Amino acid sequence: MSNETTRTLQAIKFDRENIKLDILDQLLLPYSTTYIPISTIEDAFQAIKLMQVRGAPAIAIVGAFSVVVDTFNYLNQGGKDKTVADLVKSLDYLITSRPTAVNLANALNDIKELLKDNQENDIVNDDIYKKIFNYSIALYDEDLANNVKIGENGLKYITETLKQQNFKGPFSIVTICNTGSLATSGHGTALGIIRSTYQGLQKSASKEDFWLDQVYPCETRPYNQGAKLTTYELDYEKIPFTLVCDNMVSSLINTLGSGRTIKEQKAPVKFIIVGADRVVKNGDTANKIGTFQLSTIANYFNNNKFTKEDQQIKFIVAAPKTTIDLNTQTGDEIVIEERPANELTNLVGPQLVDGSIGDKVTVGIATPLSSKIQMFLSKTLMENSP
Repeated sequence: MSNETTRTLQAIKFDRENIKLDILDQLLLPYSTTYIPISTIEDAFQAIKLMQVRGAPAIAIVGAFSVVVDTFNYLNQGGKDKTVADLVKSLDYLITSRPTAVNLANALNDIKELLKDNQENDIVNDDIYKKIFNYSIALYDEDLANNVKIGENGLKYITETLKQQNFKGPFSIVTICNTGSLATSGHGTALGIIRSTYQGLQKSASKEDFWLDQVYPCETRPYNQGAKLTTYELDYEKIPFTLVCDNMVSSLINTLGSGRTIKEQKAPVKFIIVGADRVVKNGDTANKIGTFQLSTIANYFNNNKFTKEDQQIKFIVAAPKTTIDLNTQTGDEIVIEERPANELTNLVGPQLVDGSIGDKVTVGIATPLSSKIQMFLSKTLMENSP
C-alpha cells in the first residue's frame, strides 16, 4: 500500500512491463490518496466487493488485469498444476463480486471465450497468459478511447439540442454518483460529457449564445460517491459546481427554472446526465439508486410545468458498449445487488468532503405546498396502488 500527498484522478495503475496492478482506494478519498496492490484474483474480489474500486468500467478493467497479474505470478513462481478449468472457476467466482454491473461479467466471459481453444484439463501456460494480457490491455485502451468519444458525442448533442430549442444564456447540469476518471480508465462517461461540455461551452470559450455555468452533483446516498468523488473530480478540473443532497433535486429544478436564484446561481437545469451499470436489450437501464427518481422528476417538469421548448430538460444515459447486455430482455430481469445494511445505518470516518468546498454546498430550499402538487401526488399514488 502506498500513500501520496498529491491529488490524482488515476484510479488504475497497471505496469505493462513489470506486470503490477495498483488501484486507488476510493473509500479513502478525498482525504487520503492511497494505492492498494492487487496481486491475485482474490485481492480484486475483495477490492470490488468492498467498493475500494467502483464504477462499472473500472471494475471490469481491474477484474481483467487481476487475472493477468494472478496468472503472471503463478507462472513466474513455477506453477504447473493450474488447469483451464481451475481458471474458469476463478473467473466465475470473481463475477459474483458485483452482479449488477455487467461490464465485469462481459469482460470475464470474453476471457472464458478465449480459453475455449484449450481443453479443460490443459495446464495454464504462457500462451494462455499472453491471450489474457493482450485482451486486457485492449479493454483498457478501448475504454479510454470510447470515453473520449462519449464526451465528444455528448457535447455535440447538448450543443445541437440547445440550438434547436433556441435557448440562450447560462445553463446547468445535474448528475448522480461518480462517473468520471475515477470510475473508468479515464475521462469518464456521464462526467466525461460534463468535462467535454465545460471545455467547449464554458463562458470564456463558448462560441454559442449559451454556456455551461454550473454542475449540480447529488450527494448519492448511502455511500456518498457524489459528495466524496464527483466533487473531488470537479474541483480538480476547476469546473464550477454546487453539491446538493439527493432529495432536493425537484426543488432545485423548480427554483432555477422559475427564474429564482440559489446561492447567487440562476442558470436553469437543462440536462440530467447519468451513467449505467447495465443497459439491457429493450433499453432499460440499471444505475445507482436514485437515478430512477431523476428521470421521473425530469419527465414531470417536462409535461407539467416547463412545457415550452426552451424549458425542456433532457435526460441522458452515458455508457460504453461494454455496459450493454443483449442477453437480458428487460430491466425486470436485472439482478440488483443488495448492499450491507450498515452502509445506510452506520456513519464511519471523517468528514465526507474536502473542507475547501464548503461554499459550494447547498442543502435547503423551500417546498411550495400547492394544491396542485398534493393532487398530483394523490392521483399518482392511487393509480399505482394494487
